[in-house]
Amino acid sequence: MDAPPLIVKFYRPGRWTDEQILEEHRFTAELAALEIPVVAPLQIQSPRSLYHFEGFRFAVFTRISGYAPEFDDPDKLLVMGRFLGRVHGVGKVHPFRYRRSLAIDWMGEDSREYLLRQGFIPDSLRPAYESLSADLLLKVRQRFAAVTGIRYFRIHGDCHVGNVLWQGEGPNFVDFDDTLSGPAVQDLWMMLSGSRDQQQGQLRELIEGYNEFADFNPAELGLIEALRSLRIMHYSGWLARRWGDPAFPRSFPWFNTERYWAAHILELREQYAAMDEPPLQLML
Repeated sequence: MDAPPLIVKFYRPGRWTDEQILEEHRFTAELAALEIPVVAPLQIQSPRSLYHFEGFRFAVFTRISGYAPEFDDPDKLLVMGRFLGRVHGVGKVHPFRYRRSLAIDWMGEDSREYLLRQGFIPDSLRPAYESLSADLLLKVRQRFAAVTGIRYFRIHGDCHVGNVLWQGEGPNFVDFDDTLSGPAVQDLWMMLSGSRDQQQGQLRELIEGYNEFADFNPAELGLIEALRSLRIMHYSGWLARRWGDPAFPRSFPWFNTERYWAAHILELREQYAAMDEPPLQLML
């Protein structure tokens, strides 16, 4: 019988330390050991999962098939909630030592300062970006301060539909590259889409499944738009920091154009308005 195909993942220099990468690997190995469907790195030379060759670092994974789920199916959301509850149950067992924690400073403030300092924002748009981003981050801080009982523990960190491969009756979670310590809602809000009423229905299914394996703090729903704002700001900063790599202009040709930054500022304006809307409610 033919062996399953493999994927070799190379780690970009300077992004993660070996200790951070190995913490990611150990977390996924813990999940896999409990038969939670994650794609963990192979230990070809047990117990090693991270390998070095001529200055390159890499890990090896079994390639799996599947498709990105469409979460207009309530049953799929219920299943996703159950598995995320299990993932978080493991995440609470012990903390990360080397992986970072979700924070306004590095996701929002540092990204903003880097874009301004390095001159990415066009002069014609700089005043609008500078003022709006500062005001938005102030609202984000106020929202975090207003939400009580936030608990940080090991989570996926980047749990959008592109990092879920659906097979048969359930998901496989892939790409724990951005795993960190954060609140439960960070792994839930990216599953929501559509109108407010649609998101309320999706949330109901997710949390119903989640609560079968873990207890969700409804107060964290007040963080959703703050977390969305931080993700938008961090993504632009992430691209900018890697813009000197020749692979990035080829892969993201739309980035760093005046049209991109005008659209980015509009998106921040929409987030500023969204922060004044009442948060979604948990209605099971």
